[in-house]
Amino acid sequence: MVRLPKAQAGRLFGKGKLEELKARFEALEIDLVLVDGPVTPVQQRNLETGWGVKLLDRTGLILEIFADRARTREGVLQVELAALGYQRSRLVRAWTHLERQRGGFGFVGGPGETQLEADRRAIDDQVVRLRRQLSKVVRTRALHRAARARVPFPVVALVGYTNAGKSTLFNRMTGAGVLARDMLFATLDPTMRAVDLGPAGRVILSDTVGFISDLPPQLVAAFRATLEEVLEADVIVHVRDIAHPETAAQAADVEDILVSLGVTEETPRIEVWNKIDLLDDEARATCQAQALRRDDVVPASAVTGAGMDDLRAALAVRLGGVRRADRLDLPFARGRARAWLHEAGVVTAEAEHDGGWTIDVLWTAAQERGFRGV
Repeated sequence: MVRLPKAQAGRLFGKGKLEELKARFEALEIDLVLVDGPVTPVQQRNLETGWGVKLLDRTGLILEIFADRARTREGVLQVELAALGYQRSRLVRAWTHLERQRGGFGFVGGPGETQLEADRRAIDDQVVRLRRQLSKVVRTRALHRAARARVPFPVVALVGYTNAGKSTLFNRMTGAGVLARDMLFATLDPTMRAVDLGPAGRVILSDTVGFISDLPPQLVAAFRATLEEVLEADVIVHVRDIAHPETAAQAADVEDILVSLGVTEETPRIEVWNKIDLLDDEARATCQAQALRRDDVVPASAVTGAGMDDLRAALAVRLGGVRRADRLDLPFARGRARAWLHEAGVVTAEAEHDGGWTIDVLWTAAQERGFRGV
């Protein structure tokens, strides 16, 4: 930890601290230095030159991790777009020997293009190409959402801080084999599976990318297509690592990002206090006592399976809360629509009359949208 009374514009640290750190790096044979915060392009270049090391700031490190984790074509495109936005701001005058500008008296001709401008133009061209490809992804996701709306299942989205245990919980509930490891950003691409909640019926469970404090704006923009799945959810399950010493701060960061995405408070929420198996007996008892005073909290362990029945019951209650009763009059010609309602399990009563059926239903807004598309 280095306390800075004032950040120096050119080198971030003061002269004495620069020399002290350089001596430590040389003694420990350090190759890579990470700064947990923003570093300007000029500061990065000067520090790398002065210390003789590779330097990454917070955003640069997150991008490196994302690039390592990206598996699908969509994930690669999103990381590449975010990285290009980051690199464009980092172009500095390091290529002056390649500049094509020269002096003149006006009649000789205007200045040519500097290497810096050429690099910026190349990045801008690539960004346009990537955005065009990602716009196809957005359209594809919209088509998938429309198809899911026609399938009569509500959507439950898992959100939370990175490494909170979302993928482990997802695997526990669905039996899927999604990559779940003790590392940052193990999940970059959303995965969806159907889950049977018993009397409450079936739902689509969605696993999403993990959040982090001070999430770089480039990443929020690049992953908006992926995170739009959260906006469409009928219920949001916020998974918290309750054993983490900064669990409250992490939860606040997640809420801030949800607000920035446009998620409203109207969407029902459940907090899963995950990893209670890592707490000692006293802390676990305290945690469970606190949860009993709230109807939107479920203490659980995705590893041991503790609390899974409570989570399923809480989801059933939330989904029941977002369901509303309606009465439909369907002519005999709409036999397909009637079959859809029965398949969805939303029919509570039905009576036949001369021209067709009067059907009482209990459904969610998503199920109603799906029915209108039949």
